[in-house]
Amino acid sequence: MKLHITGNAGSGKTTLAKQLGQALNIPVQSLDSVVWRDGWVAASREERALGEQKLIKQQQWIIEGVSKTVRDSADYVIFLDVPRHICVTRCIKRNLPYLFRSRPELPDNCPEILIIPKLFKLIWKFPELAKPNILQSMKQKKGVVISKVVSIDDLVVKIKADLSACCR
Repeated sequence: MKLHITGNAGSGKTTLAKQLGQALNIPVQSLDSVVWRDGWVAASREERALGEQKLIKQQQWIIEGVSKTVRDSADYVIFLDVPRHICVTRCIKRNLPYLFRSRPELPDNCPEILIIPKLFKLIWKFPELAKPNILQSMKQKKGVVISKVVSIDDLVVKIKADLSACCR
């Protein structure tokens, strides 16, 4: 099983991926480890492409992040289409403990304080820049769009049921 969880920053991708990975006993990967280098330096296109290929070559996976390559390689796509104001609120809560250090899924020297303006700009532009492409590509994929905030436990139960009905 190959699952891609995508959505805006702060939509809940990492949290859902960890819980689904545990519930389904599938390894979880974050695209942040492919996209970023030490000090919030973006990986080159070539580095990113190689990193994505390495992740999708695994026999089964849950990969969270935004990537057409990963989305196209997935058996099932989960798009967390969460309103921007909720994404901003969640990012603030998530980032506060990591203002001056890196989150566990990020490379070294990536404190949140250095990315906050860029992050808020990304969150605000996501519905215009990324969402249409995700929705378009999902027309050819099995998956689900989650557009209302629900409990993570309820979401895991719903997705497990959907996966057993369509993809096992």
